[in-house]
Amino acid sequence: MLIPDGFPGQRMLVLPRPRVREFLHQPGTAHLVVTDCGYFPQAHSHGRVRPMPISQVVVLVCVEGGGWCETPAGRFDVAAGQVVVLPPGRPHAYGAHDAEPWTLWWFHVTGSDIESFLSAANMTEENPVRRVRNMYHVVSLMTEVVQWMERDSTTPSLLAAAGAAWHVLTLLAADRMGLDDTSDLIDQAADYLRTHITEHVTVGQLAAMASLSTSHFSALFKRHLGYPVLQYQTMLRMASAREMLDTTGRTVAAIAADVGYPDSFYFARQFKKIHGVTPREYRNQHKG
Repeated sequence: MLIPDGFPGQRMLVLPRPRVREFLHQPGTAHLVVTDCGYFPQAHSHGRVRPMPISQVVVLVCVEGGGWCETPAGRFDVAAGQVVVLPPGRPHAYGAHDAEPWTLWWFHVTGSDIESFLSAANMTEENPVRRVRNMYHVVSLMTEVVQWMERDSTTPSLLAAAGAAWHVLTLLAADRMGLDDTSDLIDQAADYLRTHITEHVTVGQLAAMASLSTSHFSALFKRHLGYPVLQYQTMLRMASAREMLDTTGRTVAAIAADVGYPDSFYFARQFKKIHGVTPREYRNQHKG
């Protein structure tokens, strides 16, 4: 049996339908509104069957595991690093694989411009699954959609969420190429680490977003940048920590948290291992 939601660690926002209608009739906001969005990690038995069409576009971004989708045109497999776009007004179904269920970022959108946009971008029921060159960018935007929707349902927040969602759709429309340039791919992974410095990002997650095995991704990353993934991530965090130690009066514990180390004592040990001095000793050194 397919389960629509209720997964450990999930995030899910549903905009009240009266607010959706209000937003769609406000001057300047009718072109797009995010009606639902969320994040489902390792969503065992997740899926929906909609024989009766809905008025929203459904966008599913698979970052780990896999699944499937169905439209009147047939059944399509979905792998990590792929995006599903299901047009409005058509029946559809989708679900996670049993053995390796997907981890999804997702949203539903509607608006006055959406159907003409989908048609122009060839986002049809015959072509529901696509790959993008920069999955890290797409995931960052999906995160932004959820964060704005979590904030509140005021017009500024809904406009910001709509802007991020529109950006996702335009990237999907513009970038129909496969991931065939490994140098670009690793640069994108490094950019993702730089912009998600506080998050617990594993090598497996980065590899899955690139649709590569963990071992292959790790080898490409070290060959291109000269460092293993986790060591590179530590270097980024320590560079940010040094800047804050040099330019702010924030406590060591606060800086540790800001660069992704909730345990300040562990941060201090890592810092000394790399720099030869503790964070406080580093701060007191004469520089410049």
